[in-house]
Formats: sequence, C-alpha cells, structure tokens
Amino acid sequence: MAIHVSCCVHGRPPFSDNFDTLKVKPFFSAIKTLLGELRQVLPMRIDVSKTINTTTTAKILDAFVDSVFEYVDQPLLPSQLLQGNFAPVDELGESVVITNIEGNIPDNFPEGVYIRNGPNPLFGGLKSTQSVFGRSRHIWIEGEGMLHALYLSRDSDCKWTLRYNNRHVETETFKLEKQRNKPSFLPAIQGDSLAVLSAYLLNLLRFGKVNKYISNTNVFEHSGKFYSIAENHMPQEIDILTLKTLGNWDVCGAWNRPFTSHPKRVPGTGELVIMGVDATKPFFEVGVLSADGKELIHKVDIKLNRCSLCHEVGVTQRYIVILDFPLTIDIMRLVGGGPLIKYNKEGYARIGIMRRYGDANSICWFKVEPNCTFHILNSFEDGDEVVVWGCRALEAIIPGPDMGLDKFDWYCRGFKPIGHGEENVDASAGDGSLFTRCYEWRLNMKTGQVTERNLTGTEFSMDFPMINGNFTGLKNRFGYTQVVDSIASCTSGMLKCGGLAKLHFEEPD
Repeated sequence: MAIHVSCCVHGRPPFSDNFDTLKVKPFFSAIKTLLGELRQVLPMRIDVSKTINTTTTAKILDAFVDSVFEYVDQPLLPSQLLQGNFAPVDELGESVVITNIEGNIPDNFPEGVYIRNGPNPLFGGLKSTQSVFGRSRHIWIEGEGMLHALYLSRDSDCKWTLRYNNRHVETETFKLEKQRNKPSFLPAIQGDSLAVLSAYLLNLLRFGKVNKYISNTNVFEHSGKFYSIAENHMPQEIDILTLKTLGNWDVCGAWNRPFTSHPKRVPGTGELVIMGVDATKPFFEVGVLSADGKELIHKVDIKLNRCSLCHEVGVTQRYIVILDFPLTIDIMRLVGGGPLIKYNKEGYARIGIMRRYGDANSICWFKVEPNCTFHILNSFEDGDEVVVWGCRALEAIIPGPDMGLDKFDWYCRGFKPIGHGEENVDASAGDGSLFTRCYEWRLNMKTGQVTERNLTGTEFSMDFPMINGNFTGLKNRFGYTQVVDSIASCTSGMLKCGGLAKLHFEEPD
C-alpha cells in the first residue's frame, strides 16, 4: 500500500519568616503522616464530608492556603508576547453576526453549527504557585473549557448568515471558582514534588477533588445529545444552540470515573466504546455504552500494573484497541521526589486487542517499539490482522519540560524539523523528538507477529487526525490531519500548526 499526502500549508511570597517556622513545620509533619497513609491505602477515595465537617475547618484551610501560597501568572514566551493572541477571551453573552467573510460559502454547503471547545483560563491565564513547599504550575493543556460555536443559516434567497457565540463550560469546579472570584485550586500536576503533593492534598481536603474539571478537549455526539469533555472527569451535556451546560453525564450513575476525550462508535451497532484512566487502581477501565446512551452494557478493569496516560481508544467491528505506552502517572514516583507525569524512553510499550465484551484475561498483547502516541487515526480488521494507524512521536509533549529546565529551549529542540530522509531520530538528544508522523502497526491475531512502519515521510510533522466518522473501525481510504509548522514551532518554542493534510491510504486514481 502506498500513501500520498496532499497539503494545504499557508518577588517574595507573602509570608514572614516567623510564619514559616511556627506554622509550616506542623504542616510538613502532617504531609509526611498523610503520605505514609497514602502508601498504605492506595487505591483510596476520600469522603470529604467526613474529612471536613465544619465550616471553621474549611476557613482555616483557606486561610492557610492564602497565607502560604502565592499565585503568579505564568510568563508568556517571546512569540506569544509578539503575537498578542494568547490571552483568554471574555464570554459574549449572546451571539454576534459575522460581517467580514473572506471567500465564498458553496451553495450546497449544509446549514448547521460548527462547535469546538478549548482552554480559556479564568483570572487572566495559567498560574504557577510558589510557597515554602516549592513551586507548582499549570501545564499548557489546562485552563477552563470554553465552547466556541459558528452557526450557518441560509434564507429563502440563498443568502448566508453566520453568527458566532462562546460560553464557558460550567463544571462544578468552574462554578466554585467563579463564585469565589479568585484562583482557588492549587496547580497539582507539575512542579517540585512536595509542592505538587501539598496541592494535591489541600485541593482534596478543601474541595473533595485533586484538580479542576476543565472540559476543554473535545465535543462529541451520542444518540442525539452533545457533550463537552476532558479526560480528567466525566462529560458535560451541552445545548449546542444556547451553549448552556446541562449537567454531568454519568450514564445513569453507572460511570463514576474519568472518561476518554475520544470515545468511539462501534461500526454497525452504534454502541459507544469509552475508557477512563486514573492515578489509583483500577488504573484503566473500559466501558461499552448502549446505542441510545441510557445503559452501560459492559465495564471491565483491564488490570494494568501502571497508570498509562492513554488519551484515546480504538475500535474495529469486533475488537477494542488499547494503547499501553510508557507515558505514566505515578503517585508513588511523586512521593519519592520524581514527577507525577513522566515519559520513560526505555519503558515498555504494547498494544492490547480485546473483544468488545472481553475481560483482562482475554486481551492479546503485542509488544511494540517505545513511542508516544496520543491520537489514533483509525483501526480496522484486515484478514487475520488488526491494523492501527496513529500519530507517533518519540517524546511526550505532555507535561512538557521538568521544572528548572529552559522551557523555550526544550520545545525549540523538540519541534526541530527532521532532515529529508532522516528516518532514525536520536530521541535522547531531544532534537526532533516531538516530530509526529502517521504510523502503522499490523497485529496478527493468529501468529502474534507485529509489523510497524511510518506511513508518512519527514517533510511534514502532523497530528490531530480526523476521518469520516462513518468509517470508524472500518478500512478507510482518506484521512485528515493538522500539519505542524516545524520551523515556526522550533523558532517560537511552541506548537504551531500551519495547514491541513489530506492522506490517501491508497494510490489516488
């Protein structure tokens, strides 16, 4: 099979030394005690109604956080300062008519709505905190989700009207911070280990949640209803006409854990395959929802021995595709002084194939070369083989560089273009390690053999794939991706996409 690519590329913390000595030492002791308990009781779920049972206790914790932690706006990269389009935007309140349209809308273009979500942080942007415990910071994928909708309608004279509207997704934590009118959750993903641990525990004690529910990654439809999602929580149902948040979707109480940002509809049955990863056991559960969205038909713990930060699940007509790659979340690593999220270049990587209603014992595991793949373009059955197409890199863009490293330099090196015909990138050097290529794994269910290869060359880095949804789980001829502008990304120190690619998985006629 040949592939043809056609592209369109156009101070000081606000506390005294006395406070440090008198009040922080007891908290260090409390942290150590809690961490000791954490080692013993994982997995755990804390009932905050029992942990904090008085308003006074909550006020004391708030006062402690306000006194010890200082919120700081994260500095923008030079390229962000120059362009000036990286600041959060305000809610419009109501839709506005778009009067300046470049080009023409085809006469046969359908009426409807284009809707997406993305991060739009409250209170001025992403934050870092500094305290006696060290520093912690939001990573670039965080920030409260905002819906952006473009409505296309045509009158009887075939004249088009375009309207735009936006609105934040009103998760529980969004409403909580909005009511407080200030940053309240401490960044709990990246930073000095003690700072992240203290944020983790204080968020849990104060709010019953270790982090905010951001709902900023994807919008999907199932059984005529629409949902906004980020995989650290369950989806929020939304009204696509008003952009109002209608509430959490927990499948009638049957799903009470994180929910993948990219669920997949099963070809033929209309069922929806989902999965959720968590930092505590069970690390990875798979679910199958009914076509009408009212019932969780199947739920299984696949019994991983680590929490792989898996962003997407694949389906075929008979199987579910599971990615177990060495980007992991590990609380015990954090307790030991390491990062909460880490990509281990020497770690094992494997792909699991499970029948749709299978269990952990029924999974066929295939060892593959270590890599970081967030997005699956498609997966399908081809004779005895299950074929998986994804966008593969040799390093993880999440969470980004460790604290203390030069953020600009790290991204510049990672986004460096790969030389023409340079197939083997030295990921240890960092140069080009974030260059993403479409990739194929062919997994033989009878022999256990794995064949893998690049589908695209080194001219373009590409990610964020899409296909015609009617071919999900079936062999498709075309796919689409965003094209990363490697030179602009390298020089600016941030991911920049400069076009779209149409992929032909067979030679065009």
